[in-house]
Amino acid sequence: MVNKTPQVLTIAGMDSSGGAGVSADLKTFAAQGVYGANVIVALTAQNTMGVQQVSMTSPSMIHAQLKSVAEFLQQADFGNYVLDPVMVAKGGAHLLSDEAIVAIKSSLIPLATLITPNMPEAEVLSGSNITNHEDVMQSASKIQQLGVENVLLKGGHASGKDVYDYILLADGSHFWLKSSRVDTIRTHGTGDTISAAITARLALGDDMKTAIIHAKAYVDATIREGIDVGHGPLNHQARVTDRHFPEVLENV
Repeated sequence: MVNKTPQVLTIAGMDSSGGAGVSADLKTFAAQGVYGANVIVALTAQNTMGVQQVSMTSPSMIHAQLKSVAEFLQQADFGNYVLDPVMVAKGGAHLLSDEAIVAIKSSLIPLATLITPNMPEAEVLSGSNITNHEDVMQSASKIQQLGVENVLLKGGHASGKDVYDYILLADGSHFWLKSSRVDTIRTHGTGDTISAAITARLALGDDMKTAIIHAKAYVDATIREGIDVGHGPLNHQARVTDRHFPEVLENV
């Protein structure tokens, strides 16, 4: 008997160390029980200590893999589109030019079902500084006004013993996810992993809120049940248990 397995697609760069990008996405898809395809938009030479070289995929090759990126999404209705705006690295370095950021805001964000920026990326997209929970909520609202349906603003860059992620949904409802911070260097690829996990959960039939909560639990497990490889990859084979689920809060 052949199972009708949900199919998902990642459009991302390839991390040769296996911890982020397409590598993380495909591992996450497999762990969630969906079939993952991929379009590679860049190759990197890197290890778990850093990136040594990047080679962008030519537009013609991207077109050959998927006709095009934004233009294809405008023409094809294939379900939910989760956008992880990889714009600012953990160390604070900006990864995209001003022109590329404008393209993301004008061409990709309006097509997205969900966007998953970290705090520095949210500051760039909203044009406002984030220093407290009120700022987080206002920034998420400004990002939603760019045309995206749902916003997950990740709080991992903030300080404190707990991490607060803020979610603003298309119907105007909102909530926070609270989880205890893990003191570890093994967090490489967390942004890629949570966006991929949400994509997979949506393909499996979860509503947006449920998909985000389960994806957050999976990422927590990949961090807490770490593996001793290099300088920081997640354990994408980690098993999720009740203790990995975040606390859901209506107000902070």
